[in-house]
Amino acid sequence: MAIIKLVNVKKQFGDKEVTKGVNLEISQGKMTVIIGQSGEGKSVLLKQIIGLIKPTSGNIFVEGVDVTLLNQRQMNQQFKKFGYVFQFAALIDSLNTFENIGVTLLENGISKKDVMPIVKEKLRLVHLKEDTLYKYPAELSGGMRKRVGLARTLVTNPHIVLYDEPTTGLDPITARIIHELMYSMQKNFNLTSVIVSHDINIFKYADRVALLSQGKIVHVCDAENIWQSTNPYIYQFIRGLTEGPIQNELGKQKIKV
Repeated sequence: MAIIKLVNVKKQFGDKEVTKGVNLEISQGKMTVIIGQSGEGKSVLLKQIIGLIKPTSGNIFVEGVDVTLLNQRQMNQQFKKFGYVFQFAALIDSLNTFENIGVTLLENGISKKDVMPIVKEKLRLVHLKEDTLYKYPAELSGGMRKRVGLARTLVTNPHIVLYDEPTTGLDPITARIIHELMYSMQKNFNLTSVIVSHDINIFKYADRVALLSQGKIVHVCDAENIWQSTNPYIYQFIRGLTEGPIQNELGKQKIKV
């Protein structure tokens, strides 16, 4: 069952077309990864799904509701279904870990006393100790900041979580820890996860992979079979080949080594 459905979604900034007619169905309770070259508009597509950016044309259905037709008040209700994990965690430097994780609840007038057990629970879920509660982002490693960002997302108990390049800037070991956390959260809470990523190691945990190229989804396949795929777009991308249907800076130039 598709919980999110994109129909001919286009987005234009001035004269520049970013998404040029995206069609994609995202299944409920599954992990879908959107891959593609840098600058293809993957993050823009993610922000259109959550409503942070309005498409120029096309339709985006979330649980059967076309969110492109909603006013701001209605969109605010839609936001409650979503969690969003930003590329660099987007923690607020002036707030400690407790405040960063609980910020949404605190802003809604819930007391620190009532927020504290919720924050501690989410900390445990992302395998962070309570001694991080009063540390500031500058005192945390990159991996810890990512986990704090994930804990903050889980505070509102969303059932759809969008990840924008969740392992950017992390070493392979820490990236694997983040992937396993994402997978664990998805399975334990029956989340629908949509992930924009360049990290092909995510395929091990994903259900479906969609490739965005030249503003359109050009291929969708099961993650478990992706390395056997003969689709020319997938074949070129996951092997990092410069020749193929995906346009790149080198094109068919001969590389000197």
